[in-house]
This record gives sequence, structure tokens and C-alpha cells, in this order.
Amino acid sequence: LEQIAYGDFNVSYVNLLTSLCGQIVSSHAKPEVAKEWMDLVVTGKKLIAIALTEPSAGSDAARLKLKAVRDGKDFILSGEKTSISMATQADVAVVFARTGSEADKARGISAFLVPMDLPGVSRTAFDDIGTRPVGRGSIFFDGVRVSEDMMLGDEGQGFIQVMQGFDYSRALIGLQCMGVSRASLDEAWRYSQEREAFGKPIGEFQGVSFPLAEAETYYEACRNLCLRTLWLKDQHLPHTAEAAMCKWWAPKLACEIIHQCLLTHGHGGYGADYHFGQRYRDVLGLQIGDGTANIMKMIIARQKTAEYAV
Repeated sequence: LEQIAYGDFNVSYVNLLTSLCGQIVSSHAKPEVAKEWMDLVVTGKKLIAIALTEPSAGSDAARLKLKAVRDGKDFILSGEKTSISMATQADVAVVFARTGSEADKARGISAFLVPMDLPGVSRTAFDDIGTRPVGRGSIFFDGVRVSEDMMLGDEGQGFIQVMQGFDYSRALIGLQCMGVSRASLDEAWRYSQEREAFGKPIGEFQGVSFPLAEAETYYEACRNLCLRTLWLKDQHLPHTAEAAMCKWWAPKLACEIIHQCLLTHGHGGYGADYHFGQRYRDVLGLQIGDGTANIMKMIIARQKTAEYAV
């Protein structure tokens, strides 16, 4: 994922969503459903998205209004999802819907694997400043009939069960951001040796090299945090706080690094001939989507408060 993001951040989004949703589906779907769809997704024949956010439920993700009403062995889905990555391109989506009452909050939410070609599904695209190849938009469910076999996890427990997968994706998002940062730093260091001013390469001036040296230091620290978080996951150890650290810090740091690398290139860096503008706009979206910085800090604080409770 990191190396793919090094080459193209937008292409790496396919890997990110496949990793997150693939883990959710393989862990919580019925075996026959998981086999059918995972074979298609991991071979690249089908694209998968995750549909959680709603017009009235962003950071407060448990405040969902999209309803899933049981009708025999089916559920009828009605409502809207918004700000969904690959909304218009996905072939199937992990959709969170309310099967209980609003008073149940998170415990009244279930997750479903919903093919996007079902009757009653419609989609619209947003005109964003970044991640344009990925795309973002709204998905509308107008009485969409979904078999109960497509439920992920237990009824009313989907939110709690499936949301645990976000610890994984938050570390991966961090590595996405570090891939883009590494590409920008490599270009900046090369340019600092090629470009000359006052009779020598500009990299020999501390005003040029020191900001890049600082960026390298932060890059290594953040990348190692992401890798350590994934190691904790592999060891089946708690890593929720670490994953939240990856999610709030990496997008912010990537924007700062890309900005500095653009400045290193002078007026040329401001032009479209270089990729800094696109990279900055692409990564900027991750300071909002998939959990804002403030929500991540709340998660970290909650974990640490519980750890040190008297």
C-alpha cells in the first residue's frame, strides 16, 4: 500500500478499501457470501466501498437514520449515505443501517453487504478538489430489498463489531500518507542537488536542507508508528490509541511535508508540471474523512484516561 501510494495516492485507495472492507466481510459475512464477493474483490474484478456517513451523521457516526426494516427473510433499506469514496464506481458496499430504534444508538445498528446494482439504489458524484479519480458522492436507498444473508455480524451489533476494523485502516491510511510524503521528499532532495544558486547546489544552504532534514525526522517517526500499530494488531494486542495517532498525525504531517517540498522547488513547484498540488489536495481530504483529528484525539484521550483511572 505504501509503495503504491508512492507512485499514485489515488490508486492506493483501491488497496485501502479492499483491505478494510475485505477484513470486515471475511470476518463477519456468511462463509458463502464472503467467498463469492472476496474472490471478485481481491482479484480486482469488483470494487468495494464502505458506506457509513450520512447527512446528519458524520463524526457522530452512531446517529444514523438510514433504516433497515425486516420483511420476512429480507430487509428493506431506505435512506441516504453521503461523502462515500468510490460512491459511483463501487460494485458493492458495506452499508450501515439502523435496525433498532434511535434510542438504541450504536446498539441498534447493523451492517449489510449491498450490491450496488439492486433496484432502488441511485448515486450522485461530488465535484471535489482532490482524489478525483477515486471520486466521492452520495448513495440513495429507495426501498432496497436485501437478503438477511447479506447481514455482516449480528443484528444490532454490526456497528460495534465492524467498527473494530477501523483500527486497521487507520494505520494503513498513515502508510498511504507516508508513501506520498516519501515521493515528495525524494523529489525535493534530488532537486536540491540539481538546482544551483550562488555557485553551488541549493542543498548546501541550511535554509534549504534543514527543513527537509526536519521533515525526514518526522517522516521516520510517523512511519514507524504506523508499522508498530500494525505489529500490535498482528500480535493481537490493543492498538486502538496507536491507530488513532496514525490517523490524525499522518495526514497532517503529509500536508506539511508536501508543502515544504513544493517550496523547495520554488516557483516551479507551484506549477502543474510537478505533482505537489495534486498530492496536497488528495491528502488534505484525509484530515476530514475516515475520522477527524479531534475524534482521533478523543479516542486517544479515552483510552489513556481508562488506562490511568484510579
